[in-house]
This record gives sequence, structure tokens and C-alpha cells, in this order.
Amino acid sequence: MAGAAQVLFPKLRKPDEKEALRFGVHALNYRDLAAVTAGIAERVGAARRIAVWATATPETCAAVIGGLSAGAAVVPINPKVGERELAHILGDSKPELLLAPPGFQPPDGLSDVPVHEVDLSVRGGELPPEAEDDDPALIVYTSGTTGPPKGVVLPRRAIRANLDALAEAWEWTERDVLVHALPLFHVHGLILGTLGPVRLGGTVHHLGRFSSAAVAEELAGPATMMFGVPTMYHRLAEDAERDPWIGQSVGKARLLVSGSAALPAAEHERIERLTGLRVVERYGMSETIMNCGVRADGDRRPGYVGRPLAGVELKLVDEQGGEITASDDETVGEILVRGTNLFSGYLNRPDATAEAFADGWFRTGDVATRAPDGYIRIVGRKATDIIKSGGYKIGAGEIENCLLEHPAVAEVAVTGEPDADLGERIVAWIVRAPGQQVAEQELADHVARLLTPHKRPRVVRYLDALPRNEMGKVQKKALRDG
Repeated sequence: MAGAAQVLFPKLRKPDEKEALRFGVHALNYRDLAAVTAGIAERVGAARRIAVWATATPETCAAVIGGLSAGAAVVPINPKVGERELAHILGDSKPELLLAPPGFQPPDGLSDVPVHEVDLSVRGGELPPEAEDDDPALIVYTSGTTGPPKGVVLPRRAIRANLDALAEAWEWTERDVLVHALPLFHVHGLILGTLGPVRLGGTVHHLGRFSSAAVAEELAGPATMMFGVPTMYHRLAEDAERDPWIGQSVGKARLLVSGSAALPAAEHERIERLTGLRVVERYGMSETIMNCGVRADGDRRPGYVGRPLAGVELKLVDEQGGEITASDDETVGEILVRGTNLFSGYLNRPDATAEAFADGWFRTGDVATRAPDGYIRIVGRKATDIIKSGGYKIGAGEIENCLLEHPAVAEVAVTGEPDADLGERIVAWIVRAPGQQVAEQELADHVARLLTPHKRPRVVRYLDALPRNEMGKVQKKALRDG
């Protein structure tokens, strides 16, 4: 059995009255959470794989922690999942039990899975012995942009080691109170935003739904940290422009962290102007949890995700797989990683698992540059964000950040499309700021002036809104296919 050093949630083994979780007026201290967790672990029993209907509720947190305490692999399910995707996840993972919030109405397709509604008033006895460090902890399904979602099997050691690395980088301790409104079926909201505070013996306040005023109220009071995605920081800045109290309150935070997508430089600057704080960015994915992060005491440069975290090795490679040793912040390469943070493989997909690795290194599909000080700058996805135009390899993210500096641009996505002369031409999809008009040539000249002429958009298309997923990431495939 795993030793004491491998215990995922030490404070649940020696609980006290300190607050662990709060959702609005509903809160659980560590003694309550330990007892509820023990009761759920008893209900899970010998089941090796369970699903959790992952609503933004304390029942979801207790269900996940209870399943992990029982030694089961937990499959978090997006409560807005469609019929086809739900059928695929259930057929692929074959959970023996589904834990759900009270009053759960099972959708079609769940008839073969026993459902247990979590009741926080039901308490158990002792927690079971800790599971082995390499046992599966979570099976997180990818977004399925290139086919049916794949189940990413994350072992307990990856969660434990990666959260400890983040705690070291961010000076994150049991004294911190984290506030966020992230969904609980992704790495960001579930592992970092919920399991992180509980592992450290700290506190998480989940807002249920994002609100700038609610975030400000928390950070003016007990909260010390906020986790968010760029959409949230954009709304926070918009609201703080109208209400200075919001900016002043958010400015009392110890740390503001943004992830899941790049935070535009313009938003970095607005947040700093309104709050006095610079946002910390980090870089991760379902298969690796977190790879890089700007340290709490590090240089918070817009567009950069810092250096690799403890336990993570990272290298850049060219199209032939050769390692790029340059640290010139110009040479673009694919990110490969290895370390304690890696997943065990894709569930039931040995073919996809083998394809994802090269000599023990995981191929992320993300492309980046490396600065002289080792800071990593993500320029996009290899498949969608590298545009080969006129003999140049161009990162879409760099052009997007440049266009966002234009006052007439509220949102932007940059893609490539076939061009007989250039190979690919650069296309900018623009959402204009309210009341603003801007000519295509003006935007092209703006990019040519700030970057280089070969990076200017050849086509500009105007939209009312960009297609995004639930984490705020722009769906570029929808733009190209539309």
C-alpha cells in the first residue's frame, strides 16, 4: 500500500473545524467533509470506476473526494452533455455507479447505470486505506474536436505531484482561500480549483456562477486567490471600468491566475491598471495537468506561461522531431513534455496512446517559443494555429494579440485558409468594439507596423461573436467549416 507521503488529502485524515468548501450559504468544514467522504466511500465500496454528475455544488466535490478516498477511478461528467457524447462516455468508461446531486433527473441513456444521490447529512466512519500511487484517480474526457472524446486516465501520483509543484510555485498554503466559478468537470476547476485547496488543507469558495461583484466581495473579505479564464478577466475589467470598487477589491488578492486559453496583453494591462496586480498565467492540458507556470515571485509578462514546474521536463522540437536548443523567443517548435504530471494513457485506446508519445515524451500538439530566460510563449496549436504563408511559419496567437491592441477590436481569432500563391493566407475574424467601425486595410497596416508585413491578415471577416466552448476557448474549426 502507499505510504503516508502518498496520501492525497492529509487533512481529511486529521480533520478539524476549519472551513473546507463553501458554495454560497452551504459550507463544509474538514470534520464534516471527512465524515461525508467516508460515507460516500462506504457507498462506493469495491467499485473500481464511478461517474460523477459534475454540477457546481458541494455534493459534486464530496462525491469526487469520496470516490477517490474509496480508491475508485472517478469519471466527471458535464451536466450539459449531449445524448451522443454521454452514450460514448458511458460505453467507453463503463462506470459501476453514478453519484449525482439531490433531485437528479437521469437523462436517456443512464438506465443501465445505478444512480446514488449524494446526501451531505449522511456520515460514515473511518476513511479506507489509501490507494496505490499509480492507481487511476480521474478519467477526464477530452473535448473531442478530432473525433469521439478520449478518456484521459490520470493517476493519483500525477495529481499529488502536480498540485505540490503548483503550491511551491505559487507559495500556495493552507492559509489561502481560493475563489472561482469554474466548472467541476475539467482539470482547471476540479483538480486545481477544488482538489488543490483540499490537498493543502486550505479553503475553496465556489461562486456557482461568475459575477465580478461576487469575486470582488470575496477578495475584499476572506479570499486570497482567484482562478479564472480570459473571458472572466475580460468581464472583470469591463465591470471594474464602471465600478472602481470592484478593481480596488480585486486588488487585495494575493494572486490572480488565468488559464485554459491565453490572456490577451490588452487584458493584462487593463487588469493591472484597474487593480494594481499583474495576472499569473500557466499552461496545461488534460493529459498533463500543469506543465508551466509563472511563479508568484516571477516576472509576469503578458503572453508568457513561465518555466516548467518541478517534476516536469519540457523541450521544443522541429517538424522532423529534432530538438530546438535556441532560446531566442523566435524559433517555433512543438512542445514535448515528460514527468510525474503525465497521464497513464487514453482509456481503451492503446493506438492513440502510442501515437501521442515519442520516446517517452508526450507530444502536446502545442507550439511555442522559448525566451533567453527560459520563459515559454505559446503561439498556438500545431494543427490549427501555425499558418504557413509565403515560406514563413506564423503563429496565430501573436497576430491575435496584436489585433486586440487596436481600439476597434473587441475579440479576434486568426486562422489560415488555402491560397494558390502563398500556400495559406492569414484570415482575421473580428468582433468589433461597440460603436466602432474599422477598415480591413487599417487592421492589416496595424499588424504590419507592429509585427512584420508578412504577418498581416490578407482577409478580414466581421462577426457578432466568436464560437466558444464552455471554458471560453475559441472553436476555430467552427470558423473554418462555417
